[in-house]
Amino acid sequence: MSATTGTDATTGVFTPAPGAAPLPRMIRAQAALETRMLLRNGEQLLLTVVIPTVLLVLFSAVPIVDVGGGKRVDFLAPGLLALAVMSTAFTGQAIATGFERRYGVLKRLAASPLPRWALMTAKTCSVLVTEVLQIALLAVIALAMGWSPHGDPAWVVVLLVLGTAAFSGLGLLMAGTLKAEATLAAANLVFLLLLVGGGVIVPLSRFPHAAREVLDLLPVSALSDGLRGVLQHGAGMPWGDLGVLAVWAVLGLGAAARWFRWE
Repeated sequence: MSATTGTDATTGVFTPAPGAAPLPRMIRAQAALETRMLLRNGEQLLLTVVIPTVLLVLFSAVPIVDVGGGKRVDFLAPGLLALAVMSTAFTGQAIATGFERRYGVLKRLAASPLPRWALMTAKTCSVLVTEVLQIALLAVIALAMGWSPHGDPAWVVVLLVLGTAAFSGLGLLMAGTLKAEATLAAANLVFLLLLVGGGVIVPLSRFPHAAREVLDLLPVSALSDGLRGVLQHGAGMPWGDLGVLAVWAVLGLGAAARWFRWE
């Protein structure tokens, strides 16, 4: 109730002041929420942490697959780093985003003060934080098992970032165009197929030549082969693998931006 007497009064001043928070603060808050939700999800933890860790320990300790000369862990560690990126940026993100779209979460967030591009930025930040935790865990376990990495860490970072971009684009494309149940089935199927045929734990040299020409063009094959060249053999930047990842990143992100549906 406003006063109309002769005393001075300030009207229209509210505390706290209404309005949207600064954009960087909104992105940080959304990224933190996305990360907490991902780390609390038991299925996602199984996919992003437990499976790569078990595969690293099991296949490094037991000669199930012939990886050629050298220590098994030196071959397996780079491939499982690539698997960790794929599990988070592609499989986990596709499934989570697909069900958010089905339940109307994305539609409601799109109507909030947070711009759509900022929401995708927050999701990307969440993916990167999760990948850092995955890579740190796998690296510690691999080092404890006798892993001897070589090469320039800068090349490793470039490969991981570009691989993340490629898999994120494909994951968002799948989540934004298919139904949630179809996304769940397709993402898990692709994960299993690329685990076996992407050079992660089975060398691509074990496949027929004709099949290998196709498998070499897959993003997980390019990422695992590039990481293996740097970390196992101490090579410089694998430009061929980098080119494959760049093509997948451009195609995946471009297609996701064009056909992603928010509801």
